[in-house]
Formats: sequence, structure tokens, C-alpha cells
Amino acid sequence: MLTGIWLLCQVVLAIWATLAIYYSNLPWAGLRLGLAGAFAAFSIWALLLSRQRRMSIAFIVLFLGVVAWWISISPSHDRPWRPEVAVMPRAVIDGDHVRLTGVRNFDYRSRNDFTVRYEERELRLSHVTGLDFYVSYWSEGLVGHTFLSFIFDDAPPLSISIETRPEVGEGFAPIASLFKQFELIYVVGDERDLVGVRANHRREAVYLYHLNTAPENARRLLLIYLERINELADRPEFYHLLSNNCTINIVRYANAAGRVGRFDIRHLFNGLFDSYLYHSGRVDTTLPYEELRRRSQINEAAQAADAAPDFSERIRAGLPTPTR
Repeated sequence: MLTGIWLLCQVVLAIWATLAIYYSNLPWAGLRLGLAGAFAAFSIWALLLSRQRRMSIAFIVLFLGVVAWWISISPSHDRPWRPEVAVMPRAVIDGDHVRLTGVRNFDYRSRNDFTVRYEERELRLSHVTGLDFYVSYWSEGLVGHTFLSFIFDDAPPLSISIETRPEVGEGFAPIASLFKQFELIYVVGDERDLVGVRANHRREAVYLYHLNTAPENARRLLLIYLERINELADRPEFYHLLSNNCTINIVRYANAAGRVGRFDIRHLFNGLFDSYLYHSGRVDTTLPYEELRRRSQINEAAQAADAAPDFSERIRAGLPTPTR
């Protein structure tokens, strides 16, 4: 049994290394494919066909070489970014006052036809009053995209979405995102942009939930976000599907802001995250979950509001509101 477990571990390592070579930083796709295929073939020979102990040792040496190579691949801010992620936001915090640069507020005519506009925003931390949660689906299921909006009593909501930073011509690829293929960005933007593009132009199913977060906790969370935004502007990081993604980071920062709770499998299967919020009492629980979810879908309201200046108010009209 121990021999079988060790062999299984080696096979897993071989698969990981093969994919790491294929998704490496070599500029030629043919070379990456050839090296990955050669490593996979050698691994099969060394681990499954050969009975020589030295072949297993050779495999381990080659694997460690791939690991060293993979570790040496570093993130960068200097790439041909898609315009949606071309500008890294930054926050200047002066006591209660915050000045944000790189706030995205595009005007969309379709998902790929838009007017690029990045803005500066001035806001005051003492005027944060609440927190709203979004989950958006390419197709309804176990996986979606989650992000937050911070609510102010003297300014429009501010959305912050933790995303991959794709280059021109790239799209999101789940397996590739495990192998340093995408940098990380915190997109800070107006809800007419971040929500509207998903609901109205990408035709994603979008759900909005009011969280029963106390204002002081929402302010603390916003400060954590702003610090991370500045860290990323100074030092790029890679996105990772399992450890550095939209939902895991929301939970991580909520923990830092004072959340009490354990890990839940729905943190990974984030298409179920609204169920987690409901059953942990962080949203309105006076309605049955399915009824709350039905009433929380905002696509119809977002399409009716489209680019209206009161977009944020209109998508919230009639939404269930929890009592703190």
C-alpha cells in the first residue's frame, strides 16, 4: 500500500510538472509543448515501465529542476494589458480622507465596444455605511465571480472586484491560472461599469445581496482592501485559482477585519457562496433561501437602468434588506 501511495504521489508530481512546463514562460508554444511531452514520456518510462531505482531518482532530480524554474518565473506590471485592466488603481489615505486613482468607469456599447475612462474619486471612510455582495455567473453552477460594493451616505457605491489581469488576446483559463499565467488586479470601479457590463453586455446572471455588516466593520474591511491595492500597485502578484482568487481573498480580508467563522467548502465552490452567507446569517434570513435568491437577481433592473446616473439606486429597489 505504501508503494502504491508513493507511486500515486509521483504521478501527481509528474502531471503538475508537465503542466508547469507547458504553461511556462518560454515564448514559443511549440517548444513548450515539445518539452512538456518529453517530460511526460520520460515520467511514464521512469515511474511505470522501468524497474531501475536510478530512473526514479532521475525523475526526482528533473522534477526539482522544473520546480526551481517555475519558482523563478516572476509577475510583472509591464505587459500589453487589455484596456479593462490596463490601469492599476492606487489609494492615498490621509486620515479619514481617501483619494483613489484608476477608478474604472467605462461606457459600454457592447462587451467589446466601449469608451475607456479612468477617474479619480475622493471619499471619506467615516461615511461608509454598509457592504453589498455580488455573485455573477457565466453559467449557473458551482463556480461564479464574487465581488463587493462599499456603500456611502455621501457618495455612490464603490465596487472592488478581484480579478485576473489578462493581456491583449487572452481570456480566462482555469487550469492556466494555476500556473502563473495571469497577474492579479483589484479593479476599482463604478457599479454602472463593473455590474452593468456583466448583467447587460456579458449576459451573466448577477445577484446582489445586502450584508448585515456593521459600518465600523465595513470601514475596517475597506482599509484592508485599500492597503492591498497599494501593495499590488507596488509589487505585482500572480492570480491563483485556489489560493489567490476573488472569493478566497474576500474571506481572508473579512477574517482580518474581524470575521468569526471557519473554512467552508463553499468558499472554493463560490457559486454557492450566497448559500453560505444565508446559512451563516450574514444576509436576510426572514425569507426562505430560494425566495431570497430569486428576489436578489438584478439582471432585469440592470438592463432597465443601463447607463442611467441612478443605476445603483435602481438595481437596489425592492431588494430584501437584513436587520443588523
